[in-house]
Amino acid sequence: MSDSENRPRYDRVILKLSGESLCRPGERGINMDEVCAIAHQIKQALELGCQIGLVVGGGNIIRGAQFTSASGHKIEEATAHYMGMLSTIINALALQEGLEGIGCKTRVMSAIRMDGVCEPFIRRRAIRHMEKGRIVVLAAGTGSPFVTTDTAATQRALELGADIVLKATRVDGVYSEDPEKNPHAIRYHELDYDTVINQNLRVMDGTAITQCREHKMPVLVFNFKKEGNIVKAVSGQRVGTRIG
Repeated sequence: MSDSENRPRYDRVILKLSGESLCRPGERGINMDEVCAIAHQIKQALELGCQIGLVVGGGNIIRGAQFTSASGHKIEEATAHYMGMLSTIINALALQEGLEGIGCKTRVMSAIRMDGVCEPFIRRRAIRHMEKGRIVVLAAGTGSPFVTTDTAATQRALELGADIVLKATRVDGVYSEDPEKNPHAIRYHELDYDTVINQNLRVMDGTAITQCREHKMPVLVFNFKKEGNIVKAVSGQRVGTRIG
């Protein structure tokens, strides 16, 4: 690896992980083998000198659709969203254990106060943690219902002065169609925000993409399952699809 590849292109990033990244495909819950595999990649990126904030989803634990019964009874949507936020805190604590188990210093910061297990999210404190080389795991989304963790990731990226949002997925980037349904689907190397919105490419939710467009925050969508891709992403090597 050359000297340029040993240095991060981005000084500070927000890495968005789905809840499903913490379990095996088709399963639910948390699988610590999967957590540790991600943790090792994140540590490698940290060792390049990149400051890292993580935003994690909660879909491996709770999905909103599960709250409607066959008889039509359901949990109110706002309540379901709060339950989802709590699931992201569970995932954040698992990530913290995985990272600290391999020697990374971390802080979990939550948008919902839960002082017994993590710190409240305070922007200046989060920045200071990252400046000291700690990985900040940002949990509970924005703390408000009806807001996805994708939007939380873009919001935190803007608040914390990140250079880019790295959206980790199980596919190699953004495709014109679902590559599992159409093997001839085209993978894009670069896209602009308007194309993503106008073609309804399901990269992130519309609010997140619109927010990125308004503030010129780039997004990189890439496959975190390929070993070394997180390091490649932070060092600016060609990987995935860049939106901006």
